[in-house]
Amino acid sequence: MITIRTTACIFTLLLAAFLVPVTASYADTEQSAVQSKAAPYGLAMHGRAKYDQTDTHLSYVNPDAPKGGTRTEGTSGTFDTLNPYSIKGIAAQGLNLYYDRLMQRVWDEPFTMYPLIAEKAVVADDRSAITFFINPAARFHDSSPITLDDIKFSFETLRESGRPNMQRLYKLVDDVTLDRDAGSIRFDLGDGYDQETVLILSMMPVLSKAWWKDRDFAATTLTPPLSSGPYIITDVDPGRRIVYERDPDYWAANLMVNVGHYNFDRVIYDYFRDDTAAFESFKAGDLNFRREWNAGKWASGYDFTAAQNGDVITAEIPHQRPERIQSLIFNTRRAPFDDIRVRKALSRLIDFEWINDNLFHGKYKRIESFFANSPLAAPDTPSAEEMDLLSPWKDSLPAAIFETRWHAPTATNNKEWRQELRTADSLLKEAGWIVQDGKRVNKDTGAPFEFEIMISSPAEKKIVLSFAKNLSRLGIQANVRLLDDANFQNRLSRYDYDMTLYYWRNSLSPGTEQTLYWSCESADIPYRWNYPGICHPAVDTLSRKIANAKTRRELVTAAHALDRILTWQHYVIPLFYAGYDMVAYDKTIKRPDVTPLYGMVIESWWIEE
Repeated sequence: MITIRTTACIFTLLLAAFLVPVTASYADTEQSAVQSKAAPYGLAMHGRAKYDQTDTHLSYVNPDAPKGGTRTEGTSGTFDTLNPYSIKGIAAQGLNLYYDRLMQRVWDEPFTMYPLIAEKAVVADDRSAITFFINPAARFHDSSPITLDDIKFSFETLRESGRPNMQRLYKLVDDVTLDRDAGSIRFDLGDGYDQETVLILSMMPVLSKAWWKDRDFAATTLTPPLSSGPYIITDVDPGRRIVYERDPDYWAANLMVNVGHYNFDRVIYDYFRDDTAAFESFKAGDLNFRREWNAGKWASGYDFTAAQNGDVITAEIPHQRPERIQSLIFNTRRAPFDDIRVRKALSRLIDFEWINDNLFHGKYKRIESFFANSPLAAPDTPSAEEMDLLSPWKDSLPAAIFETRWHAPTATNNKEWRQELRTADSLLKEAGWIVQDGKRVNKDTGAPFEFEIMISSPAEKKIVLSFAKNLSRLGIQANVRLLDDANFQNRLSRYDYDMTLYYWRNSLSPGTEQTLYWSCESADIPYRWNYPGICHPAVDTLSRKIANAKTRRELVTAAHALDRILTWQHYVIPLFYAGYDMVAYDKTIKRPDVTPLYGMVIESWWIEE
């Protein structure tokens, strides 16, 4: 065990998955910004920032929340590094609490950044450059000031040795200029930047040059790097536990974006061999906070004594962010999934109703959009603006795209299910796959229709086995392959599979990541996220249009058009979503009355003993 005591703090950047909603939509949120306020204080992707210098705290926090207590959460797996920005190693949970960034994102606006280490940002009219003015009060955990040199060092280090997405974006910068008299650093962008690039730069974590200069940034480390966030790391037991303690002298505690946050004195992550062991520890009272991801367990597993007598609170907290796109993904780089008729046929063979009723107690809805549960999902009827965007590819896209949005096939009785099987059989025969001696074979080569489905979790196995059983009714052999996390990620990153069960995440402000998800370029480059191998000129154009949208309306229209193509081209078989976050916690833990657009923000919760 390694035990460390330092003067440190931790700043939390939430993932979109850890959030809950307000009643207003994103459009309402934008329009509610008071236009008569002072000069812009935040940096918004589109329109005007909601908050300005007159605001003392965010709308979704309790500014008077008491400090104290411990939040203890379980997680499965292991960790071997405290550097979450290098590609090597498995980073510990909660490290987003440990690193301050230039600016801080808030969760009641689609994408707006507010001052943190940078007390102000000035952006060129065409977004080709951004200048950050450093907050003179900004400090590392050892009380040394954060300097312009630290920011430049962070940029250069992450550009060369950071995660691939950081390297790609930071290499769009052509020039970096320091003005020491003004306390500012300017980034000038070169070819390839888009409207979002300056905001992504504002999310840059700031590293200590003095601490890192004689160390290998690419190597794993279990020594906490010098940082500047609201918590410090006080205990590291590799693969078992990491403990964060709130720094009472955190330099940015009273900034508007931090008021009402970071209320727990300690945040602890305990590691378990799997989620079953973590759940048993929660039930035993060793943990006091749990995020549930399994609807079946949520429906039937929370009947233990503490939950029944009110000592443990269970809550379904709605949100308005896009749900993750959990899907069975076709690898279209490989036959026969390069044939849309085959993909359409197999898409009709997932029995959602049976799976939802028998495995998930009816808790889920069927995904019918790559932006499900949000206003970015394509509406039933395409608008005139969407039609204009899609019209150049009218001859190469299914006619249905121009008529309505895609709806998942449904079969609620045996008669409807038999019809789905007949439709799938016809599509397969049209694609050259006939039945001989009870087996589906290629009519030209005689090769059997057989493929592998790669999964990473035992919980996914029941879903996939149900699907495989339906495939066997049409003579198709699907072999299920369960891999450990390391092997699964390795094969996933190299696109080495026939079909896999995985997901993407989208935000209310999609941007550059859309080209990484769907473009022809990313289809051929390992370690991107184009898992199906999508390559279509319309998808490439619309992905870039989203990233370069100058208004919210342009972005939403492009997202709707892209959504139509992705769903009607059947690159995946979309699965299920809930539309709310499932959380259980000790009754002493409290949360604010207001939850933001993206969802619950656990850093704004507190303990009342």
